[in-house]
Amino acid sequence: MKHTLPAVRTLVGAAVIAVVATLTPVAAQAQNLAIVNGKPVPKARLDALVKQAQRAGQQVGPEVMQQARDQVVLREIFAQEATRLGLAASADYREQMELARQSILIRELFEDYRKKNPVTDEAAMAEYNKFKAQASGTEYRARHILVEKEEEAVSLIKQIKAGGKFDELAKKHSKDTGSGEKGGDLDFAKPDSYVPEFGKALTALKPGEMTEAPVKSQFGFHIIKLEETREAPFPPFEDVKGQIKQRLEQVKLQAFQEELRAKAKTDYKFGGN
Repeated sequence: MKHTLPAVRTLVGAAVIAVVATLTPVAAQAQNLAIVNGKPVPKARLDALVKQAQRAGQQVGPEVMQQARDQVVLREIFAQEATRLGLAASADYREQMELARQSILIRELFEDYRKKNPVTDEAAMAEYNKFKAQASGTEYRARHILVEKEEEAVSLIKQIKAGGKFDELAKKHSKDTGSGEKGGDLDFAKPDSYVPEFGKALTALKPGEMTEAPVKSQFGFHIIKLEETREAPFPPFEDVKGQIKQRLEQVKLQAFQEELRAKAKTDYKFGGN
């Protein structure tokens, strides 16, 4: 029995080596997506492509994942052929590679800055409150009839007071065809969105009232009727937080770019300077 032990150890060792040998290609295959003309295609390329798609906001489901796999392998096939033809040594290729290198590096720079300088909820709320304060106030829903001559406007006012329907007369006589087709309806708006004469006359009315005399502006003569008023609506913070943060990120990134440009020592004169 003593003479058989070394043989047993040898057999066990050989078995272990054989198992390791069979596992090594499996482990290598797990790191590779495919083998193309004897050259492995690393799975990391697929991961990078998927990450790029996700960064662009694309949903990566099974179908997209399969397309990405196909694309990675096809790229290797095409790249190998380009290399075989010597295109990698061309001046045009080197120029484009340098531009690509810079583009990727700059993208990573800006992404790094964004991650290190996030826009806080507090900053977004402050911006939200600023916009809300500017957008608050009373909105007026008005109708109007716009005509060229004051006499025509006076005549229409008399017709309305005698029982004529404002919307029907607007459709028939108003020079403002956009609102005229809707019976003169201008929908809700703030007074300062109109020319000053119109806005001033509008705010002097109460809901249901109409201007007693034509209102002259650069467009002609208006007959204005106020339908109703309301406080200007504003979306909840949570509904617009993402948009506000994105805008503030762009503002911060622009400031970062300007800072780098100002600190750079160069004899180049940028356009507009």
